[in-house]
Amino acid sequence: MAFVRKDHFHKKAKQAGLRSRAAYKLEELNKRFHLFKQNGKVLDLGAAPGGWMQVAAKAVGRHGRVVGIDRLEMDPLPFSQATILLGDLLDPIVQEQALKEMNGPADCVLSDMAPNITGIRLTDCARSHELAMIALNVARRCLRTGGAFVVKIFPGDDLEDFRKEMKHSFRKVRTTRPEATRKTSSEIYIIGTQFRGTEEHTPSKETTSGH
Repeated sequence: MAFVRKDHFHKKAKQAGLRSRAAYKLEELNKRFHLFKQNGKVLDLGAAPGGWMQVAAKAVGRHGRVVGIDRLEMDPLPFSQATILLGDLLDPIVQEQALKEMNGPADCVLSDMAPNITGIRLTDCARSHELAMIALNVARRCLRTGGAFVVKIFPGDDLEDFRKEMKHSFRKVRTTRPEATRKTSSEIYIIGTQFRGTEEHTPSKETTSGH
């Protein structure tokens, strides 16, 4: 419905030249959890249309690196520190390319991915959980020890299981709902900080597939 899109944050984003109103969610999360640092490295999973990359690129500065991965084509960003990779984030070759573009592991991995909404709550939550697990497993491979991870998820029956998975990999795990979240959305964000590193993680036996 048109009135849902044309809310305060949508208009504000358009006026500011941001590609997505979701950029304001990430700005708030960064203020609260100190996700980015000057000259840092950021990996954005499911990056289209690029609103989160815009925020991250400004935060890390021109000597930082921001790499976004998506199956959808995106217009280039006007930042020399930002690189867009077209491909499947589950593809090991794409992950290796991202690590190469960042010149090493990321300081922060982001995922604002969401499933195509069916309107059936159990289905939507299950698909959201699957995407969150995919993002977590990529983060486990591409994140430096001590780094941070931000992931969107629809709360459902699998939420506590996912939080337990997060706690295997991060010393601190917190849940929040940014102010810029649409009132009609049930989404929340889980933030993991102080990544333990791959040597401390016992992988889940769950198998995930692409989206």
